[in-house]
Amino acid sequence: METVDTEKQKSSQALRMIKSGIAVGFPIMLGYLPIAITYGVLAKQAGMTLTELTLMSVMVFAGASQFMGANMIAVGAGALEIIIATFVLNFRHFVMSLSFMNRLRDIGLNWKAPLSLGLTDETFAVSSLHTKEAKMEKGALFYTALILTAYTSWVLGSVLGGVLGDVIPESLSQSMGIALYAMFIGLLVPSVKKEIRVGLIAIIAMLINAICAQFMSTGWAIVIGTVLGGFCGIFILKEDE
Repeated sequence: METVDTEKQKSSQALRMIKSGIAVGFPIMLGYLPIAITYGVLAKQAGMTLTELTLMSVMVFAGASQFMGANMIAVGAGALEIIIATFVLNFRHFVMSLSFMNRLRDIGLNWKAPLSLGLTDETFAVSSLHTKEAKMEKGALFYTALILTAYTSWVLGSVLGGVLGDVIPESLSQSMGIALYAMFIGLLVPSVKKEIRVGLIAIIAMLINAICAQFMSTGWAIVIGTVLGGFCGIFILKEDE
């Protein structure tokens, strides 16, 4: 009888953790859907098939990189150029994953390793605000539900956008291309408000890209601008002695 009660308690706790994770992830889901739909439309207009753009969301799950990848495909960039550019752009995920694992010390590595694959700026920020769940029984299910809620909405939104890319008017789909620039500006502005030198780094990267584009393909110009701009940031953001 005692064993049955224990099992019921564990089941009840697991359900509570899942419900809590879904509730916390719901706002992320609402934010992801319109962006994912826009990505799907733009990726479709860039020449990607519905299967390709969906697999990119399934396997990459990184909005900024997917937007950039779709844009680079549209301008005819090669696979190596796209891989290098997205790798540099997503390098921060290594840092986020390490921080995530450190915060969730009470959760086993068998949970943390796969969960780290679902980290985005938004899921990382939200999970960082909910560290107490890591110490609770079945706490891993909270983070699983949180990440899967965001992940599922992103994939489904991408599929919907890919479908809409074939049916919405061309003039409307082309106007959605501004979402790419709006998203990057939205990521940049908060950082510039905190530290004006971040804006200087962005300008340097932009100028490097513009200069390189005169002598090489657009894809490699983006790669070099991203890498050299980030390298300059090491010195520009270095604290004064």
